[in-house]
Amino acid sequence: MQTWKERWHEIIFEADTPAGKLFDVVLLWAILLSIIAVSLESVSEIKADYGGILYAFEWFVTILFTIEYVLRLLTIKKPVSYAKSFFGIIDLISILPTYLSLIITGAQFLMVFRVLRLLRIFRVLKLVRYTSAGANLIIALKASREKIIVFLGAVLTLVIILGTMMYMIEGEQSGFRNIPLSIYWAIVTLTTVGYGDITPITVWGQFLASAIMIIGYGVIAVPTGIVSAEMTQMKIRRTNTQACPSCGKDGHADDAKFCRFCGHSLERNDL
Repeated sequence: MQTWKERWHEIIFEADTPAGKLFDVVLLWAILLSIIAVSLESVSEIKADYGGILYAFEWFVTILFTIEYVLRLLTIKKPVSYAKSFFGIIDLISILPTYLSLIITGAQFLMVFRVLRLLRIFRVLKLVRYTSAGANLIIALKASREKIIVFLGAVLTLVIILGTMMYMIEGEQSGFRNIPLSIYWAIVTLTTVGYGDITPITVWGQFLASAIMIIGYGVIAVPTGIVSAEMTQMKIRRTNTQACPSCGKDGHADDAKFCRFCGHSLERNDL
């Protein structure tokens, strides 16, 4: 027989059971509705008519997430480890602003209060936990971070060279007053944003700008290819949503008996 901690750990941290899936769906809807409520509250006309309802719903969602946060700490063997983890911090940040609003009062704190309310947008980050695609994307980004860092370093070197070249070709008379401003122009052009606040006038400047634009299309495709390659390899790895009862992390192989993060047993009879 499972204890209540084992049962709630299975429901809260995993999604392989009907109860776990239902918990995730209810939580997902609560997150989405809270985001909608926060967005509507920023509209003055809606806030004037339905401010009381939105305020009450804000507290309802806050209490719901508080209960969830407490249950996560109670049903895991290393609550401090979870509290210090990425999602543990996000869970805490998603509930703190509403409680802090009871303490921070007065006109002089109004601006601070508005900034604190913006912290609730971090609640969006919890969405990635409840979709396998989001979890796979995070794993792929972590696996390819070294390649992406090298790629970004190469891009940074490229824009410095191209910006310096454009400064030498066009000069101050064309709006390229200094090298940092020219590097800014190279970044805007390479990323195909093209604000148009600075434009080359000479033939050689326009030729270099055209080359940068063409290079930009290839540069944009590189990080996409790096992450896609990692996600393709991940398809071979069969994982499930079983969470470690000690550290709370998931993403283990179907036949795994021990956590690949802390080494704790994943067997139910060892909980």
